[in-house]
Amino acid sequence: MDTITSIVAEKPVVIFSKSSCCMSHTIKSLISSYGANPTVYELDEMPNGQAIESALVQQLKCQPSVPAIFIGQQFVGGADRVMSLQVRNQLVPMLIRSNAIWVWTTT
Repeated sequence: MDTITSIVAEKPVVIFSKSSCCMSHTIKSLISSYGANPTVYELDEMPNGQAIESALVQQLKCQPSVPAIFIGQQFVGGADRVMSLQVRNQLVPMLIRSNAIWVWTTT
C-alpha cells in the first residue's frame, strides 16, 4: 500500500490500467475529455506491475483490478464508480476540487 500511496501523492488524477483493457481506455478518454491530464500507469508494462495489481486487489478490494482510479489522492474505485459519478454530475466537481481541471463550461 505504501507503494500506491507514494505513486498517487501530489498527482490530481492517477489511473492504474492495462494497455489491453477497453474499460481503462474508456475511463482515460472520459477524464481527458474534461481537460484533465491523468497520470496513467500501465501495469502490464511496468516491472513491478504485478505487485501493484496485487495490492490493488488485496488491500483496496479492486475487482476487477483495473481500471483503478484515484482523484485527489483518494481511491475512487473502478470504471463503474467513475461512470456513476459521471451520470450524477459529480465527476467534474471532483476533478475541480483535486485541481485536475480549473474551469468547466458546457456549450
